[in-house]
Formats: sequence, structure tokens, C-alpha cells
Amino acid sequence: MSLPTPFIDTRCDGHIHTRFCHHAKGEMEDYVLAAIRKGLAEICFLEHMEAGISYHESTWLTEDDFDLYFLEGKRLRQQYGDRLKIGLGVEVGFNPECAEELLTRLAGRHWDRIGISFHYARMPDHHHHLNLLSRKEENIRRAHDIGPASILDSYFKNLKEAVEVLPGTVLCHLDAALRYLPGLTYSSSHLDQIDVLLEAVKMKGMSAEINTSGLAIRGEPFPSAPLLRRIVAHDIPLVAGSDAHRPEDVGRSFDTLAGFLTSAVSP
Repeated sequence: MSLPTPFIDTRCDGHIHTRFCHHAKGEMEDYVLAAIRKGLAEICFLEHMEAGISYHESTWLTEDDFDLYFLEGKRLRQQYGDRLKIGLGVEVGFNPECAEELLTRLAGRHWDRIGISFHYARMPDHHHHLNLLSRKEENIRRAHDIGPASILDSYFKNLKEAVEVLPGTVLCHLDAALRYLPGLTYSSSHLDQIDVLLEAVKMKGMSAEINTSGLAIRGEPFPSAPLLRRIVAHDIPLVAGSDAHRPEDVGRSFDTLAGFLTSAVSP
């Protein structure tokens, strides 16, 4: 039986990064201008917040960075607000060891959107956290050696806890963990965990993100069509995000989302 095709507003790109996160290119203004050129009505910057992570490079903003981020965002709203609605949000990476710190930092600012993710996992084999979304060979090797199944168990468990503990408004990266690991599959236990996670998302009144960065990585957006059906079955609203790390990626492939949603919910 078909599910109703859900609505998604492709005039808004709700997941954009900038040079502030240390692994994207371009100033905030470059992304604003790209969105205007592409005819978008709204964007939301969703810059990275992490706490207590040990990793060989910083892929997140400090509080000083966030001060500059908000200062520049305010300037851009004043200059371009009549042409584009500009949101200032955060993609907060959950760390169960630092939940209170994250809550304190989130409470200290007004966010237009709070995206929930889980990028870094503490593993017993190494001093540094494992970057679960990395394409780097070191991270892929470590994940393979530790065991993908147990890592995914931890991933979904921590995402559920993050949804319950943090004041999130949108779930990011439902199925992006170990996305560069060849031959990755989900067990029935993982699917059960996902359903429990989605129930928590629904209870909190959150949305779920359809992230078009997956098209370049695996030929379809994140999350996959089977998981999207589960999201729709839970009656969770959808929002579109490009996960742009370059200005030219703003709104990428949004014109394909309507067709993807229609085919995903069909039997």
C-alpha cells in the first residue's frame, strides 16, 4: 500500500556550512549570494558544535567562532533580508559524556534551527574519537576493525539519547554513519533501533532532514528510500538540506526531491 507523498519545501536549504567549521570553503556571504542566484527563498546556516571530542583536527566552531558567526549573520540579514530569509542554526554533535555542557552552550544563544547529529564516537582501541562520517582511510580502517554492526548499535542508541536530551528541532544524518564503508548493511536489530529513534523524533515534534549530499556519495539522498518510508509512516515532517560545504552546492539537486519522495513512498 502506498503512503501519501509528503510535502517538502525545496525553496529553503536548511543545512549549510561555511569556512567557520574549518572544512568548508567560502564566507557566509558567498552562500547567501549563491542562494539568491538560485532563486531560493530561505536558507539556514547549520554550523558544527561539538564538546569533549579528541580528534586530530577541529571540524567545529569554538564559542569565539560562534560570536563571529552571529555577528556576520546579523550583518547579512540587514543587507540581504529583503531578498532572502537567513536563519542562523547549529548542527550539534551529541557526546553523552558532555551533555550538560552542550545544553548550557545551546541555552546561551537563540538558534533558528537545532540539528541533531552524532559524528564522533569514543572507541576502546584508540585515544582519539572515531569520526563516523569520514572518508579518510584511517577512519574506515578503524571502523572495519572494530566492527560495523557494533558501531551502528552505538550510533542509533546515541542519536536516540540526543533526541531525548537536547532541544533539537531536526534530525540530521539518520543513516550517514559509516557512509564510506563498502558493503554496509543494516540488521533487523538496527531497523528496530531506527523505529524507536523515529518514535522519539515524533514525540519531540521534530522534523527529519532529507540531505542531498548523498547523491554525490551513493546516488540517492540521505536517508535511503526504505528509511524514508519509515519516516513518512511515523508522520514526521521533512525538511530539505544540501549540507553545502561550497557555495555552489547550495540547493544542489533540490529539483530531484519531489520525484525521489514519490518513488520512495510507492510500493
